[in-house]
Amino acid sequence: MTITAVPAATKRELAEAAMRRSWFPVARIVDLDTPQRATLLGEKLVVYRSGNGTVSVQSRRCPHRGGDLSRGEVHESSIGCPYHGWEFGAGTGACSRIPSLPDQGKIPPKAAIANYPVQLRYGHVWTAPEHPIRDMYEVEEWDGVDLEWLAADPIDSGVGVGVSVENFRDVAHFPFVHKVSMGPSPEVVEPLNVTRDGLDVWMDRPLNAGTGEWAEDGNCMMRYRCSAPGFASITYHYEKLGRRVVAGFPSPVSYEQVKIFWGVANEIGFKGSDLQECLRIEEMVYLEDIPIVEHVEPREIPWDAEVQEFSVPADLFTLNYRRSFNELMSRVQL
Repeated sequence: MTITAVPAATKRELAEAAMRRSWFPVARIVDLDTPQRATLLGEKLVVYRSGNGTVSVQSRRCPHRGGDLSRGEVHESSIGCPYHGWEFGAGTGACSRIPSLPDQGKIPPKAAIANYPVQLRYGHVWTAPEHPIRDMYEVEEWDGVDLEWLAADPIDSGVGVGVSVENFRDVAHFPFVHKVSMGPSPEVVEPLNVTRDGLDVWMDRPLNAGTGEWAEDGNCMMRYRCSAPGFASITYHYEKLGRRVVAGFPSPVSYEQVKIFWGVANEIGFKGSDLQECLRIEEMVYLEDIPIVEHVEPREIPWDAEVQEFSVPADLFTLNYRRSFNELMSRVQL
């Protein structure tokens, strides 16, 4: 008898599997007055709030004849297909009504759409394609801080989650990419104070506001944070003004394409720039990054060493992010 060896999973396969078991945003809460379309790792989703207030993330395809539920009508406890009116329960996905059927007791018992877990956090609706292997992202420096969030318009980017987060956490590109938003920045990066604990990585670094667009509020201390696979934030702590936040959550449409959901938050009573101005400045930073990052090759972190890379001390934060992602992958069994 010939025994065929099963090849070991590649790191890319583990990365994809780990992301399928992690939380990602799929819509802004402020947009839930109408059903929202989303795609997460190839899964076509509808996101909506029913009349009774239940927020649902479900399969977008009606199992009757393939109608697009994101174009359907939201009812008190269901969403209706725009094609034939079939209704599916909010929070369950079970078919609850077929208008053409005289006896509703004869609804096919397997007529249902996939229903996904939901969390509402940081101005967004979050879900996971499969049972999560990690908790929802928690940020200790926000404990006890009353933050007011403003969710920004999402940004499409043709790279993967890992490349996106590394861009958010990289500090050596500032003098080359962010000349307008940040003004002149030193090219030499000082020794970085980076800490990792499991899936979480953080770094404290002073902000010299300089002469860029964001100079108005002055200097402060920044806490950079990221967590595998797709969370990145900066908390700005101004001694006299209070705290403000920018956070980015790249959500994988596919392995090599993300929709960047993101937002800003101010501590209630913050004495610096208002939320709209903070969003304007941070959006400028994002939009400076996009045309550079979209030409990075490969389009996702080369987990299987398919290309050669070299690192220097300025990469300490992003290298620790990779270690956190590897730890997440170690929780996956294929």
